[in-house]
Amino acid sequence: MDWLEALILGALQGLTEYLPVSSSGHLAIGSWLFEINPEENLTFTIAVHVATVLSTLVVLWKEVSWIFKGLFRCSAADRSACGLNEETRYVLNIIVSMIPVGIVGVFFKDYVESVFGSGLVVVGSMLLVTACLLTFSYFARPRQKERISMVDAFIIGLAQAVAVMPGLSRSGSTIATGLLLGNKKESLAQFSFLMVIPPILGEALLDTYKAIAHGAEAAIGDISILALLLGFLSSFVFGCLACKWMIGIVKKGKLIYFAVYCAVVGAATLVFSLL
Repeated sequence: MDWLEALILGALQGLTEYLPVSSSGHLAIGSWLFEINPEENLTFTIAVHVATVLSTLVVLWKEVSWIFKGLFRCSAADRSACGLNEETRYVLNIIVSMIPVGIVGVFFKDYVESVFGSGLVVVGSMLLVTACLLTFSYFARPRQKERISMVDAFIIGLAQAVAVMPGLSRSGSTIATGLLLGNKKESLAQFSFLMVIPPILGEALLDTYKAIAHGAEAAIGDISILALLLGFLSSFVFGCLACKWMIGIVKKGKLIYFAVYCAVVGAATLVFSLL
C-alpha cells in the first residue's frame, strides 16, 4: 500500500464511519479497486479505527465531559434515594446497546469474517438495504419521545449488531432505527456516535490480537510508516468533518439524499460484481 492509497482509504474510513453509507462497504470497494487485502495490512486497519474514535471524542468532547462529570453523582431530585442521574442513565444505555454486538463478536465472529470475504455481491445488497432503511425513517412519523429509553437503546444496539454485515451502514441503521422508534433527532445522532466507541475499540483490540498472532511482518504488510501516518491523519480529519456534518444532517432530517446515494452505489456494485 503506497501513501496515496493509504490517504484515500483513510479518508474513506473517516467519512463513511459517520455518514450513513457504510464504512465497511466502501473500504471493501476501495480495497478491491486498489487490489489490497485488509488482512495483510492489519496495522493500517487498527490505525484508522483508532483515528475514528479520536475524531468522535474531539467533536463530542462536550458531551463526553458532561457524562464523566456527572457519572455516579446523585441528582438533586434523586439525592434522597440516591437514584441514577441523567449521565449515569446515559452510560447504562450505551452499555445496554453494546450487548447485541458483543454477542455477535463473541459467538458469530467466524461467520462474520467469512461474510466479509464473500465478495462485493453482499456489499451491494446491503447498501440497497441501507437505502431502504433510510427511506423508511425519512417518511415515518412516529410519536416523539422525550428521551432514549433502555429498551430503545437495546433495539438500537440490535441494529448496530446487524450492521456488522459489510455494506449495511452502522450509523444509518442505528439512526434510522432510533427515528422509527420516535426518538428525537437532536440526541439520537450523538448517542449513535458515542455508542460505537466501545465496539470500534473492541474491534481494534481483536485486530491487534490477530496482528500479534500473524507476526509483525504479516501485520504491517507492505505499508510504510509515512503511509500509515497519512492514513491515520486522513481518517482523523475526515472523521471530525463527517461527524460534525452528520449531526447537522440528522437534525435537519435530510437522510433521504443518502438513501439515493446508497441505492445508486449498491446497484452499481451489484452490476460490476456480477459482470
